[in-house]
Amino acid sequence: MGVSGSGKSTVGAAIAQRLRVPFADADDFHPPENIAKMASGRPLDDHDRQPWLDTLGGWLAEHEHTGAVLSCSALKRSYRDLLHRRARGLRLLHLSGTPEVVEARLAARAGHFMPPSLLRSQFATLEPLAPDEQGTTIDIDQDIDAIVERYLATLNPTSNLNKESA
Repeated sequence: MGVSGSGKSTVGAAIAQRLRVPFADADDFHPPENIAKMASGRPLDDHDRQPWLDTLGGWLAEHEHTGAVLSCSALKRSYRDLLHRRARGLRLLHLSGTPEVVEARLAARAGHFMPPSLLRSQFATLEPLAPDEQGTTIDIDQDIDAIVERYLATLNPTSNLNKESA
């Protein structure tokens, strides 16, 4: 989870590869209306997100017994709660970064429907993981391999790496 440009797809795909489980990018589940709205520079509202989140919850539920990784913004606690209701074993990784770090990443990214102008609205909407949520927060200002290793260490409590929380 995290704002656009935080590395959700890249990190998620790497984690899925390491765990040998399916990977999906939530962006691929957006209906055309949502993509058009974001591409025009307008942020989605909760009404826009509801059917999309229902679809994502269904995908997670289908893979709950075998495991899977889904990259998804999941910016609000209510969104994460909806996903968790469908997939009880859901474990979250919040890829956290400063607006400056994320802006630099977005500036280097081409061909995505989400314009950098919506980044401010994503940071305004973002509700970081609460202490009672099953998950980990990791700072994105490091290389992908380090992020993946830190996260995988949280899944294996006997690892020497400590859980990092931002």
